[in-house]
Amino acid sequence: MPTTSAKVKIDAVREYGGQVELLDVATKSRADRVAELAKEHPGAYVASAYDDPHVILGNSSLGKELSQLKPVPDVVVAPVGGGGLSSGIIFGLEDSRKKIQVVGAEPLLGNDAARSLKTGHIVKNESEPQTIADGARTISLGEHNWSILKRGLKCVVEVPEEKIAEALRLLFAFANLKAEPTGALSVAAVMTKPELFQDRLVCCVISGGNVDPAVYAQLILR
Repeated sequence: MPTTSAKVKIDAVREYGGQVELLDVATKSRADRVAELAKEHPGAYVASAYDDPHVILGNSSLGKELSQLKPVPDVVVAPVGGGGLSSGIIFGLEDSRKKIQVVGAEPLLGNDAARSLKTGHIVKNESEPQTIADGARTISLGEHNWSILKRGLKCVVEVPEEKIAEALRLLFAFANLKAEPTGALSVAAVMTKPELFQDRLVCCVISGGNVDPAVYAQLILR
């Protein structure tokens, strides 16, 4: 895990019995270190947090649930980092055969998904983007994810940092909901490009609440 990971996430991994190795991603990428570990442990299964068919299939259950909402939304907005959640949602919605658009929400600081969609191929960030949305600090989309996202994403909204923080505060103030910055991306996307969603029934996926208390308090008070 990067040295910049939220402490609450590091602690959670350890509580489940995991051994955490903190990594300075400025000197060595997570992918490179995982490749080294895979060579050391040839019998291990290397499971990407997003670029894995099992992860996509697991997340597809959310897409199936969303398709059963009544009334059925016109559009679902989902955070995009590596693409595991968003591609899973698309996969699940496709299985339902209901015409629900999916819009991605991505930090402007790490807009590789938006650039990939525009160019038609995977575009990589030069380094892990240090956005406050730490769940979206990925170098690029995964290969498995891209094959689904390139056909299923309507577009990707690039969200400025201040909008992410504002959405987090609004979720706390009006919904009494503690969302981590990455989880607030979908609401922030609607706030960033409201014209995209005018007169449409919108479902925003709030994808998590794993944020350090001190960081959360600072964002709320700001």
